[in-house]
Amino acid sequence: MSRIGKAPIAIPSGVTVTVSKENVVTVKGPKGELKETVDRDIIVTVGETEVFVSRPTEQIRHRAMHGLYRSLISNLVKGVTEGYKKELELVGVGFKAANTGNLLDLALGYSHNIIFERRSRFPASQPLRICTFRAITRSPWNK
Repeated sequence: MSRIGKAPIAIPSGVTVTVSKENVVTVKGPKGELKETVDRDIIVTVGETEVFVSRPTEQIRHRAMHGLYRSLISNLVKGVTEGYKKELELVGVGFKAANTGNLLDLALGYSHNIIFERRSRFPASQPLRICTFRAITRSPWNK
């Protein structure tokens, strides 16, 4: 059995995990709600304080999926409780970033600035901070 796959996933307080008939795992927590569709052969069991992932056979395909889906569900739980932090550091002469409203303006040494618009999947509740002119930090709950 997979060492990663056989480890149970702890469910912190304030987090609910449900599995639908279509094998869709839904995790709801203080930072939001995330969903992951699990392969139909992989069995996901939700206990009182833990989630267990198991496989039906020892086929290579089942062994490969076992640890993968356990890690994905663990990442969902971590995302809705703690969240993730992504940092980008701009290294180079003249490189800088500016955040104006919904626009991220990057000066990266080209003849023109590169401008990104904040999309709807990154709501305003997930701030995009520019600590200095050379560092960008984003704190999403989904990787």
